[in-house]
Amino acid sequence: MLSVKNELLEALAASLEKLSPGSGAKAAFESPKVAAHGDLATTAAMQLAKPLKLNPRQLAENLKAELLSQGAFQRWADAIEIAGPGFINIRLKPESKQQVVREVLGQGAQFGYQASNGQRVLVEFVSANPTGPLHVGHGRQAALGDAICNLFATQGWNVHREFYYNDAGVQIQTLANSTQLRAKGFKPGDECWPVDPENPLSKAFYNGDYIQDIADDFLAGKTVAADDRSFTASGDVDDLESIRSFAVAYLRREQDKDLQAFNLKFDEYYLESSLYTSGRVDQTVNKLVANGKTYDKDGALWLKSTDYGDDKDRVMRKQDGSYTYFVPDVAYHIAKWERGFTKVVNIQGTDHHGTIARVRAGLQAANVGIPLGYPDYVLHTMVRVVKGGEEVKISKRAGSYVTLRDLIEWTSKDAVRFFLLSRKPDTEYTFDVDLAVAKNNDNPVYYVQYAHARICSVLAAWGGDVASLQGVDLSALNSPQAQALMLLLARYPEMLTAAAVDEAPHDVTFYLRELAACYHSYYDAERILVDDEAVKLARLALVAATAQVLHNGLAVLGVSAPQKM
Repeated sequence: MLSVKNELLEALAASLEKLSPGSGAKAAFESPKVAAHGDLATTAAMQLAKPLKLNPRQLAENLKAELLSQGAFQRWADAIEIAGPGFINIRLKPESKQQVVREVLGQGAQFGYQASNGQRVLVEFVSANPTGPLHVGHGRQAALGDAICNLFATQGWNVHREFYYNDAGVQIQTLANSTQLRAKGFKPGDECWPVDPENPLSKAFYNGDYIQDIADDFLAGKTVAADDRSFTASGDVDDLESIRSFAVAYLRREQDKDLQAFNLKFDEYYLESSLYTSGRVDQTVNKLVANGKTYDKDGALWLKSTDYGDDKDRVMRKQDGSYTYFVPDVAYHIAKWERGFTKVVNIQGTDHHGTIARVRAGLQAANVGIPLGYPDYVLHTMVRVVKGGEEVKISKRAGSYVTLRDLIEWTSKDAVRFFLLSRKPDTEYTFDVDLAVAKNNDNPVYYVQYAHARICSVLAAWGGDVASLQGVDLSALNSPQAQALMLLLARYPEMLTAAAVDEAPHDVTFYLRELAACYHSYYDAERILVDDEAVKLARLALVAATAQVLHNGLAVLGVSAPQKM
């Protein structure tokens, strides 16, 4: 049906050009809000009425006459109706809707994909410091980032997945000190175990059981290997540098295990330390100073970020000579730009909202050709976890939070991905563990996967070759339920495009739930394996196409499409 719609769109553009030269570029269809009103609609007459100084209803009549003269409308449209002040509703012939079945079966896993646009996009996500296991918030980032990458890929982008982590600074030093104390036989609660002087109720060091695990393996002189590094422990409790390097490698390996359980791989791990060792941070600061975008005050170096819309100027270099955390971020994004990524998306928690203005201000002040609004940000809220009707806050593994691996072990990779993508990122979300393992229609991922498995069961009972269904006669697909299902299949490519533009993978989950419901309604209304061979094959072709789109949409989310459940 995509080809049919494109033909009709070209015909609409040609008709608009006749009525008002130059207006053809504005040709567009929308879906009527009420299904009974038709299959496609256009408000072009109302939009053109004012500039043409014509009554919109009369202009709609003129446009209708033009459309009826077009071959595409004669071929594919059943009726054109005018409603209200000038809405034009279009009813399609059954055979026009049936074309989508052939398109889906012909294109298979590529249905909904656009041709390569020759452009590169970098999506940075998870980016967890190597100081502990990945928590549920990192899981939401992982699901969002991977799905957004998949959406971009459907639209022809060359996608690069990147994990940036802070392998230097106070947190890494705290990790090393915490591990050293455990290696020396001390534990949280001992008199020597540090607390935060600013908040005595909060422990200053890391207290989870995983710190003892690191210490034990360090004392044993073990070697740990992660995706981006490998290190052998010296076993010397006084060798703090060895402890630091071992602990970072150990936790990178643990993060790799979490990511593998989530079926997620990155193209590159980018180290914060490399920004310092390569001189990029100093070069960025020198550039900002040379451009006159900084000033000295109270022994610190400040960025004139208010020149670029920030609510106040920001300290870049503190009195002790160390840089504030947004400075390496600016250097990092200049590096992204210089690596050829004209589009960059950062997936971060809402607690990073304050960094957006200062990072963008720094990039503009650097004056290296980076456009306004670079990079894009997708901010997400944290996730509450409920199990047995009560909120879960503590993980023995982490000490103070639920880990991503906990959630996967309690439910499944598929459930975690689908659930964490089922709401807008900036919407508060409660992950219900009991619902995620329920095998009923209240569980959204089960509901969608069951629709796919149900179709596979029908196809298995038939026993034929799905590829042979591409050329069957589809004229029997004329019931209201069949036509509703075909119209929904035809919406899939447009939905993908809109979701990619909006960086909104939750739209895919909404669509899949709607498609599953539409299929279940169709299945309840019409038997598929009937005696009439022509009818049976047509219906098999429709449900096979539905299974393919369910499979494709689940793949965008990183969720499997089981054949049996």
